[in-house]
Amino acid sequence: MKRQTMVPKKKRGPPATGQGTQIQVRLQPDDLTAVDDWIAKHDGEPSRPEAIRTLMRQALHSKTKD
Repeated sequence: MKRQTMVPKKKRGPPATGQGTQIQVRLQPDDLTAVDDWIAKHDGEPSRPEAIRTLMRQALHSKTKD
């Protein structure tokens, strides 16, 4: 009998760090469009999750300066 080797399916995105708390957020269509527009202005480089993290950090940082 021929032996079969299972090749694990590659996962998308950055490797898991096992750190941090995962949260899920529902965005209204207008908000999601705004995030996608922001990503497009940055050459489509950041993913949606990374864009939301970046925008959140910027908003929190600007609040501490006010």
